[in-house]
Amino acid sequence: MKSSPRVALSKPVADEVRKTTCYMCACRCGINVHIKDGKIRYIEGNRDHPVNKGVLCAKGSAGIMQHYAPARLRAPLLRTGPRGSGEFREISWDEALELAAGWLGHVRETDPKKLAFFTGRDQSQSLTGFWAQQFGTPNYAAHGGFCSVNMAAAGIMTIGGAFWEFGAPDWERTKLFVMFGVAEDHDSNPLKMGIAKVKKNGARFVSVNPVRTGYSAVADNWIGIRPGTDGLLILAVVHELLKARKIDVDYLMRYSNAPWLVIDAPGTAEHGLFARDAEGKAMVFETVTERPVPEGTKGARPALSGRFQLDDGRFAVPSFQLLAEKYLDPKYAPEAAARETGVAPDIIRGLASEIARVAFDEAISIDQPWTDMHGERHESFVGRPVSFHAMRGLSAHSNGFQTARALHMLQVLIGAVDCPGAFRYEPPYPKPVEAHPTPHGRAEHFGSNKPLSGPHLGFPRGPEDMLIDADGRPNRIDKAFSWDAPFAVHGAMHMVIANAHAGDPYPVDVLFLYMANMAWNSSMNTAGVIKMLEDKDPATGDYKIPKIIYSDAYASEMVAYADLVLPDTTYLERHDCISLLDRPISEPDAVQDAIRWPVVEPDRDVRGFQTVLLDLAARLKLNGFVDHRGKALYKDYADYIVRHERRPGIGPLAGFRGVDGDRTGRGAVNPDQLKRYIENGSFFSAHIPMEAQFFKHANKAYQDFAVRMGFFDQPKPVTFQLYQESLQKFRLSAEGLREPKAPETHRQRILDTFWPLPDWYRPFEEAAVERQEFPYHAITQRPAAMYHSWGSMNAWLRQIHTRNPLYVPGPICDEMGLSDGDWIWVISSHGRIKVEIARSEAVNRDTIWTWNAIGKRAGAWGLDSDVPEAKKGFLMNHLINELLPPKGDGMRWSNSDPITGQAAWYDLRVRIEKAERAEMSEPHFAAVVEPGRAHAEVEQLRYGQEWAK
Repeated sequence: MKSSPRVALSKPVADEVRKTTCYMCACRCGINVHIKDGKIRYIEGNRDHPVNKGVLCAKGSAGIMQHYAPARLRAPLLRTGPRGSGEFREISWDEALELAAGWLGHVRETDPKKLAFFTGRDQSQSLTGFWAQQFGTPNYAAHGGFCSVNMAAAGIMTIGGAFWEFGAPDWERTKLFVMFGVAEDHDSNPLKMGIAKVKKNGARFVSVNPVRTGYSAVADNWIGIRPGTDGLLILAVVHELLKARKIDVDYLMRYSNAPWLVIDAPGTAEHGLFARDAEGKAMVFETVTERPVPEGTKGARPALSGRFQLDDGRFAVPSFQLLAEKYLDPKYAPEAAARETGVAPDIIRGLASEIARVAFDEAISIDQPWTDMHGERHESFVGRPVSFHAMRGLSAHSNGFQTARALHMLQVLIGAVDCPGAFRYEPPYPKPVEAHPTPHGRAEHFGSNKPLSGPHLGFPRGPEDMLIDADGRPNRIDKAFSWDAPFAVHGAMHMVIANAHAGDPYPVDVLFLYMANMAWNSSMNTAGVIKMLEDKDPATGDYKIPKIIYSDAYASEMVAYADLVLPDTTYLERHDCISLLDRPISEPDAVQDAIRWPVVEPDRDVRGFQTVLLDLAARLKLNGFVDHRGKALYKDYADYIVRHERRPGIGPLAGFRGVDGDRTGRGAVNPDQLKRYIENGSFFSAHIPMEAQFFKHANKAYQDFAVRMGFFDQPKPVTFQLYQESLQKFRLSAEGLREPKAPETHRQRILDTFWPLPDWYRPFEEAAVERQEFPYHAITQRPAAMYHSWGSMNAWLRQIHTRNPLYVPGPICDEMGLSDGDWIWVISSHGRIKVEIARSEAVNRDTIWTWNAIGKRAGAWGLDSDVPEAKKGFLMNHLINELLPPKGDGMRWSNSDPITGQAAWYDLRVRIEKAERAEMSEPHFAAVVEPGRAHAEVEQLRYGQEWAK
């Protein structure tokens, strides 16, 4: 059979087409880069790529302008004037690396924790984390703590996976798709393609979001919820499902901890924990023999309700009984939820009814025999075709962890996890918490010139796994894994500068940042953070944060505050590894990873950050990067990608392993691995056998497949943890019943929030301020045309968004006499901004909002000082403090989720006042001087003309 030739979508514009992976957002789409005369001329989607199948958005197409942006840094820089002045001199790489190695080497020899190494949206965290571990500092994390750690932590702790990079809706089969709090920049091409399938197939799409733009604008139903109340809405839906008995009891019995017995012994150290046998297995009550037996006992029929006496005389109840009792309480009824959410009771009931109807009346089946982990054979995969997706809108609240858990609990109750038509895992997930390490970084874990004894980030099983010293003080600069944020599994990057400036819990000597614009839109309290970066110790005259090393490809606002700048390449000039060890691009039916490679060579004196990191590792003689003679093991990042092994036969890439390139997952190093990837379009895909594609958490065929691939060395099935025992352990510590005991200062906070079953509480800032004084919510979201700060300096994307008005609901405009183009003051308990407004009817009645990361500081990013982004563009960040308002107890708590440390960006409460018209938003900062701008020769792309200097 001959395939038809593909229709050319455009005339050839190139001598050569090179296939690589986009980096204009985190979708990691495949792209074809057209090269002519050594220059990039055009970028289009790769129609053979499994992620985007040729679809490419405005961001991806505009990658050409990203690559040739005037904002690109051109050489290493050493600061010569005060921080913030932009006064630098260009230096050689030898000088830069010698200087960096000297600073870092001194810290490593004296006190490794005095290095704080944090990275932004890089996609090489398996390398950066390993580097920091070998350096020996406890202070490492990436940007997840201020982005979406609540989603990842809640998902993995509840169902062994989470949305986006860990799973996706079954777009082909779902009949009801419900999406919570997703902005248009996240996973945009796959989501657009998926939503198109949902609409084409006649399925219903419901969007729950305070703002109706993008995805929400094409939803069949938009629920304009009040920010921070999604969890209560979800629990009201659970209330209705329980009342109607519309839950999948068989699914709960087989795959969740619903029947596990919870000890009922108030006042003891075991109260609320699972009853376990001598081998540590959780117990259930077997209804036929009427006795407690270990869960998983063959033939057992566990009880879901009742109160039973254990062999030792104590009493216990199934966790499902606690769940049912909790959510059948009238406080979760739709009428009660409506008062907080702003969503009418009939709408809540309607959503619950529709979920139940589709899940149970429109169930689907795939005729494929499979065997579960208990050895039981099933003749088909039964599906509940209701799928959910959620992201930062749910996550970035101080109650976000419990809200995300509530959503996953809802999925489990209706039997809609990894079955046909529902949310489906993407390899290497699912992974139970037990498959993840505990965090490392206690004092005994590090010492001078020694590597950490294990990885920084992991999942505590209880208070005993926290990173605190003998007096209960945090071991990490961001206070992750301390009493402040015990489950901060992605760290708490937004607190690093404030804590380092305050010397709390200790000062640092070197702050090492990569691609993290902490002097502008990636920090709460932007003006305050700038002052912290500039602040000096009055006694010594030294900066309070003595040395700052920063790496970026572009002249962001953060560059001016660095002491040493290590210029990165653009994504089209370097190797990158989108790895199964990190943030893969798998689909539910296939294991997939990808690379980037230099489709063009740099024309500036810049180097890929990962290669620079390897060079520094060799200079510092870090274990794992040098041999026994102290010689570098890897010549550059490409060499590392191919030859590094995390375990024997397991490396960064899963494809084309083995001497002949014929092994998948596990296999020896293949020197031609990158060549094979490039020949294959810069990606690799391995199909999952049909019998292994669903119920991966309990499917023997999938678990065996995962072992063959190297995800695990033995099967790691997942039991859904609706009742979270680890949270109850913290409650016992807060009650003084379990060691280590929580300090008095933290006890009530833990008791109020660490509920073992998902709960809802009012966001902290809203609870702390007078709601009448600050009556409105204020939130931001990213538009489809932007992702990183990068986007709004891109010449093509700037034509879509050059400024960001504040969108004010029509009813508020009518009350205050406001019209499009008017100016207002927006005032929070922390600060005030003056901005231009636009009226909007597509927003929650109590919510004002704007696009994030459009506003720029004058002079940064290679933009002129009078561009609209710098004059009328603005940041909501000026209104948000990294600390909560004082409560009168002498404590200033982080403006974060108390469980995970997730930055609570969307808890902001404000009032507005009419202002005089203006030409410039406030606050307005003096322009920064772009390093080397006056002397650099800048390439510009002129439409229809050749490149010119």
